[in-house]
Amino acid sequence: MDQSISPLRINSERFRTNLETLAAIGATPDGGVHRPALSEAHLQARRWFLDQARQAGLDARVDGAGNHSAVLRCGPAGGATLLLGSHLDSVPYGGRFDGALGVVAALEVLQVVKEQGLWLKAHLEAVDFTDEEGHFVNFLGSLALSGRLEPEHVRNPRGGRDRFQQALGRAGLSASSLFSAGRDPAAVAGYLELHIEQGARLVEADMQMGVVTGIVGIRSFKIRFIGRADHAGTTPMGRRLDAAQGAGAFTLAARERVMRDFPGCVVNVGNMEFEPGAFNVVPQTVTVALEFRADDDDELDEMEASLLQQASIEAQRFGLGLETAFLDSTPPARMNDTVRDAFAQASKLLGLRHTFLPSGAGHDAQCLAQICPAGMIFVPSVGGFSHSAKEFTEWEDCVNGANALLHAALILAR
Repeated sequence: MDQSISPLRINSERFRTNLETLAAIGATPDGGVHRPALSEAHLQARRWFLDQARQAGLDARVDGAGNHSAVLRCGPAGGATLLLGSHLDSVPYGGRFDGALGVVAALEVLQVVKEQGLWLKAHLEAVDFTDEEGHFVNFLGSLALSGRLEPEHVRNPRGGRDRFQQALGRAGLSASSLFSAGRDPAAVAGYLELHIEQGARLVEADMQMGVVTGIVGIRSFKIRFIGRADHAGTTPMGRRLDAAQGAGAFTLAARERVMRDFPGCVVNVGNMEFEPGAFNVVPQTVTVALEFRADDDDELDEMEASLLQQASIEAQRFGLGLETAFLDSTPPARMNDTVRDAFAQASKLLGLRHTFLPSGAGHDAQCLAQICPAGMIFVPSVGGFSHSAKEFTEWEDCVNGANALLHAALILAR
């Protein structure tokens, strides 16, 4: 290894200032952030990101899918670009570290390399991907950049097409522009992502760094149980076609089925929409938001068939109609061995205790892995909390992660 890179460290004071400034955009009173994709708070955060890039003397760009980038030309003319990044959108009322840590760290890496005047074999680009959290479409930006966005991905956006179209318009995007963001794989040298673990494995193992081995695949559906609206006081229990009964029974049965037949996999019902949604009316329809995850495509296929069968069983049991709508699917991805080795080398160089582990959460890296060598590192999450205001990572771990990202990028780009 080139030992000349070992003295380099990020500017921790600047890094902290940027992370705290960003956390104030869309901040909630309990210390979290509320920046759903393409909301005003999210767009404000993205403007801040581009302003920081320009002030640092970096090129700023926005593609047709709304991915925001800071670019450092530090390689040969016509050379490939090594991407680093994550996302600035949040789940509703989420935490300040999820995604944001990776974007701010990527920006910091570019600033350090620029200040050092380093010439590399690849250019560097810090990317903030659009809608990683799936407010409308799971991994919209990274799917688009990797050239894998298909019309079916945007056919049934979460929240409906009208809201999606309005959000795109606010961001200066359109349904057609989304498909223009694809990159030539030959122009992408690789992708590196720093992220909080969102679990407690690193803390429990007393590890400072987790090198990710692979990322689970994710599929989501909307399942609608269709009954009949009746008076809640005058309709006998035995005569009701109550959509809530089918939805509730399915939720419990799906949990039991996955625990029994698919150990190590997970299923989630994250929302139910009741219509007409009144205390005194038997629900006519209940729409269930279903998501399930596995680290193997074949197992995802089996889970899909099993869960949809269970929905049919529960609908028949309560005399209900059933409609299912596929929303999106992200395939599982193995992280690249060379990138994993670079992160491990960086951890050793920095004297950090590290381990190898899979990711049960989805990340943009799994989309980029389809077109280039991709890899991730995790830093510890105190208590394992994430997607809530309780999300917290110690400042020393944030700095460790950013320094490991810096060194891995130098190892790969040199």
